[in-house]
Amino acid sequence: QVQLVESGGGLVQAGDSLRLSCAASGGTFSSYAMGWFRQSPGKERKFAAAISKSAGNTVYADSVKGRFTISRDNAKNTVYLQMNNLKPEDTAVYYCAALKTAGLEYCTLDANEYDYWGQGIQVTVAS
Repeated sequence: QVQLVESGGGLVQAGDSLRLSCAASGGTFSSYAMGWFRQSPGKERKFAAAISKSAGNTVYADSVKGRFTISRDNAKNTVYLQMNNLKPEDTAVYYCAALKTAGLEYCTLDANEYDYWGQGIQVTVAS
């Protein structure tokens, strides 16, 4: 059983930056592709970014491409989401997720494929 704990959220102004972290425990972190999803009030959870277990492959939603960067440190069992030039529409609860996969470069935007989820962390961007 893998536990995921997000941190780094908060209230920022439009144009600011934040870095989210997701610390994993209870499993072999390097066996998992990782993803970040987000959910705004009254809306469905949406994909933001994903990274393969080798970190050699990343995928981004069009809405965050060029502003967000996903990365991971397998030695620290942590995945990060660097968010730059934040916009009010980025306001959401952000979730990290883990997918156990044999594929070194595999990652996916499909939430149904992920095995474990964090509890989520609020990011609020004021205009």
